Amino acid sequence: MALLAKVPSHVRGTVLVTPWLIYLAVCDVVLSLLLLVKIFAPDLVYGVSSRIAYSVWKWIQCIFESCNGARITISGDRLPIKESAVVVSNHVTWADFYLIQALAMRSGMLGQCRWFAKIQLRWVPFLGWGLWAMGMPMVTRNWMRDQRELQRVFGGIVNRRWPMWLISFSEATRFTPEKSEESRIWCKQNGRPQPLHLLYPRTKGFVTTVQQLRKAPHVKAVYDFTIAYQHRSNFHVAPDMWETLRLPNLSSAQGYRFHIHVRRFPLEDLPYTDEELAKWLEQLWVEKGEWLDAMKTEWATT
Repeated sequence: MALLAKVPSHVRGTVLVTPWLIYLAVCDVVLSLLLLVKIFAPDLVYGVSSRIAYSVWKWIQCIFESCNGARITISGDRLPIKESAVVVSNHVTWADFYLIQALAMRSGMLGQCRWFAKIQLRWVPFLGWGLWAMGMPMVTRNWMRDQRELQRVFGGIVNRRWPMWLISFSEATRFTPEKSEESRIWCKQNGRPQPLHLLYPRTKGFVTTVQQLRKAPHVKAVYDFTIAYQHRSNFHVAPDMWETLRLPNLSSAQGYRFHIHVRRFPLEDLPYTDEELAKWLEQLWVEKGEWLDAMKTEWATT
């Protein structure tokens, strides 16, 4: 690492990332081949794909934290080890994945993370096929159209009891000032509360997920992750994807702060009707916004 610190950052990033990209390509080919086996041995494929995913994600996590010096701080509830859960989070940038993966590693669930992804990826050779083989939910965000796909994913969790963190960015897109203004206008027109530093959450996917996974005895909770960044004195500013891979000393020299706040809610404590669940998520987002505003104030003084 000392030698890499002396070379230009773009060269440094290329040296760090190229071996990982080659490994990722090999893993995508293997996962794509497993898609054929999945018809006959779904449990075997889920287990193997989870081990492959663990190795891929841990490697890139090491680049971010160990090689590039990102210090991730964590607050809130302590999560049980190897507990399956529904996970919701706000979405700011690519670095969100690192923060969530840091929690997953500490909870023994890194290889069992499954993320909602766009259905168009299914037709991307190897990369998309690999995600499909892993059991990633591939959705359009039109929940009526996605019912069949979701039943496939939920069936593996409920009927086969696959351990899983099923992760969703409930705002459905990244936070930007432009999208924040669109969210503010929509909330005003529809009489909804606009959360601070966040977009108004999409509730249908969350409601569908919770209602289905209540049937899985090993899925015990909903985890809420609130992600916050700061770059020197600028709140909610994070490095882009390439910067996370090429810049050394992200926290010390580059001045980035990475924080994730955790809340755990037992499924049995959540409301049972669709309407009440939607309201619950709405209120949760209001509370997340208040927490982010408090964090912004705290960081401004330290």
